[in-house]
Amino acid sequence: MKRNINIFEFPLNLGLTKKEHETEPGVRKLPDWLRKFDFHSRIAPQNVFRLDAPEYSMDFDEESNVRNADPIIEYAKKQSDYILKNYEENTFNIILGGDCSILIGNAVALKKLGNFGLFYLDSHTDFIPPELSETGGAAGMDLAIITGTGHEKLTNIDGLKPYLSEENIFCCGNAETDDDEYVNQIVNSNIHYYDLYRLRENGFRKTAEDFLKMVNDKDLDGFFIHFDVDILKDEIMPAVDSRMEDGISYDDLREMLKPLFESPLCFGIEITILDPDYDENGTYTRPFVENLIQIIKNKED
Repeated sequence: MKRNINIFEFPLNLGLTKKEHETEPGVRKLPDWLRKFDFHSRIAPQNVFRLDAPEYSMDFDEESNVRNADPIIEYAKKQSDYILKNYEENTFNIILGGDCSILIGNAVALKKLGNFGLFYLDSHTDFIPPELSETGGAAGMDLAIITGTGHEKLTNIDGLKPYLSEENIFCCGNAETDDDEYVNQIVNSNIHYYDLYRLRENGFRKTAEDFLKMVNDKDLDGFFIHFDVDILKDEIMPAVDSRMEDGISYDDLREMLKPLFESPLCFGIEITILDPDYDENGTYTRPFVENLIQIIKNKED
């Protein structure tokens, strides 16, 4: 990559519901964990910006039917302001979570900057209303929230609803395809939907190129990439909150990200859900960091 890079750290875990054996979801540790494996030093960013997150809680908000709705909204506002204060034009932004609810603050910032597209890589659609959520966790509804589905307090921060338009989004990689009610939510939307099987059929690079064509045809101001690491095959990345056996390989990931990273319209990428508590020895984190750095720096093995 020829552009300068900035790293933003948003270690928010309020969008997840902790499991019985957990004190809190370990995704809060992700930025520090990646630093331990030399991600930051090898990326060599111009700047590293960090916005500390509130303490974990399990509060259920009756008004929105979303856990921790108010602190998530408050953090999203601060996050958006923090991005807008510190981002630099023509700089590539790597945004480290945290869980997927960090997309809300990122999307608010993007809306304030213009009309953006989203390339959404995730083994779940995260496109359901609160009434279909079994946990009430915002991390399982983030794509719905940023496109306007859900309670106004979450979907209309600063009167900006929707933060991103459905028709400007490619949602790729869903492996949770056996629940018709879950899948129908996104099938009946205007989002360009490629479940894992259709993604393979269409081709990884071609899907990215189709997205770039849409961005150019619509003359969008830019685009952003959401990368939930649970889209990777379980055998190479089991250190996640909601494991799915099937997924993509690092070669598949490279095929998609390479053309996206080469575009000057790419604002950056957010990386979410890798939980260090499920990879205490770094068995899965080491190859993850190695592959991601190679893709970002456009180097081959």
